[in-house]
Amino acid sequence: MEPNAPTSSRRGAASGLAAALLFGLSTPVAKLLLPGAGPFLLAGLLYLGSGMALTLLAPLRGAGREAPLRRADLPALAGLVVAGGIAGPALFMLGLGRIPASSAALLLNLEAPFTIAVAVTLFGESLTRREAVGAVAIILGGAVLAAPGRLSGGLPGALAVAAACLCWALDNNLAARLSLRDPVAIVRAKSLVAGAVNVGLGLLAGERLPGPAPLAGALATGALGYGLSIVLHIRATRALGAARQGALFAAAPFAGALAAMALLSERPGFREAVAAAAMAAGILAVVRARHGHVHAHRPLAHDHAHVHDAHHQHPHPPDTPEPHAHPHLHASLVHEHPHVSDAHHRHGHGG
Repeated sequence: MEPNAPTSSRRGAASGLAAALLFGLSTPVAKLLLPGAGPFLLAGLLYLGSGMALTLLAPLRGAGREAPLRRADLPALAGLVVAGGIAGPALFMLGLGRIPASSAALLLNLEAPFTIAVAVTLFGESLTRREAVGAVAIILGGAVLAAPGRLSGGLPGALAVAAACLCWALDNNLAARLSLRDPVAIVRAKSLVAGAVNVGLGLLAGERLPGPAPLAGALATGALGYGLSIVLHIRATRALGAARQGALFAAAPFAGALAAMALLSERPGFREAVAAAAMAAGILAVVRARHGHVHAHRPLAHDHAHVHDAHHQHPHPPDTPEPHAHPHLHASLVHEHPHVSDAHHRHGHGG
């Protein structure tokens, strides 16, 4: 048994749920701000708020605790910016303008099964039978919400939100490839580029900047609901893998739906309640799944923030603070413990 695995998983789960809560609460707030700005402009302002906040935070952080971005990371970072920072938010804002915020928030649950599907089929992460059943339940709940005639604004609005979820699923998996790098640097780069591009697209489309109060609200919402949320999301992905964190992040829609009821006086109907129950059952099934077996680690050299657990046994000068980041080598190791598809456990499974 790896002694720090349960602690790492619990911390990852806490970061993942905090990320979900912050992002979920931003959905009804964005709905309130949307009439004052178009979908592209609002998406851009949210990301600019994120980028500005993280830029101001940078000088306050200690050096040497996280691995920096490198030239080889640029393709994944570019894909993350385009899918998650430009296409996803624009599609979501277009959908949010057509359907109630509570329904849009619940439809965000589709991001979880999409993330799991991409992680398993394209990136080789593992999925237990319980997790597969949970993902199906989440998809069925989303299908109930997206049924024609059930959403104000019709099927196009629901499809736009679903397409945004697919973009964010790709974003989540690309973020998992970068999760060993400094998450603040990743999110800052993504936010500043995506914010500038979306604001430019909005202005070209004839959208107008909102007044001072909505503008400040958009920037503040972006700082918390996008900046801090995505940093916590990447930290959780580092500890848990994209598939499991995708399931945890599915708590975001419930936070958003509850906030929409309070802020916008929306009252979901019986079918929405049934869909939410199916999605909640699916999330619970994924979160409670356990996976452990004897597995072998091949020699691996990489660079990331770490502490000296069972996977990190190498010499250091006395009183070296932890966590810290530097290039290091993992020797071959065979052991058994509960694990998820994090950066150290992306191995194949038979049967």
